[in-house]
Amino acid sequence: MTNTSMTHAFRILGDHTWQNRAACLPTEDNPVDPELFFPGPDEVDRIAAAKALCARCSVKEICLDAALENGDRVGIRGGMTEEEREPLHRDLPNRLDHARVDAVLAGRDVHLTDLERRAVIHAAYQAEIPAERLAWLLKITEEHAEKLYRRVRREIRNRSVGRSAAPSCRGGGHPDRGDFREAA
Repeated sequence: MTNTSMTHAFRILGDHTWQNRAACLPTEDNPVDPELFFPGPDEVDRIAAAKALCARCSVKEICLDAALENGDRVGIRGGMTEEEREPLHRDLPNRLDHARVDAVLAGRDVHLTDLERRAVIHAAYQAEIPAERLAWLLKITEEHAEKLYRRVRREIRNRSVGRSAAPSCRGGGHPDRGDFREAA
């Protein structure tokens, strides 16, 4: 599920108003039985009917994201059965959706995986976004944002040192004192 680009419609953290636009919302004009979305494994007709309703839903992707992010593992959500969602649940920590990263950098309050959060920190550092703004974006203290930036600086420095020192290792592949001077 890495590098997904499912949709650019994100739900804001804590916002459930998207549910009011769901095709499965029972109304007087749309008498949907909520139990339709909780079929037994062999109820093929009910599964097909629920998926057909999901197929025409304007918030299907948001519903799927909500199910994944909230750990909802029962019923049909976002047009997918429990079994179809299981690999997505398993791979969620590895999701890196750059649209979500960009949305956070633009000030949207979007649920992020740890990988996406690290991408936000790196992108903010590269864009020279002040630690105060990063703190606001990630809802952390400014001190914590500064600590994250120090960590990114170290990672970048260590990567560049590692590239510089590696080719100059003499003999058995172990760096000697001269290798460190060359890398600095």
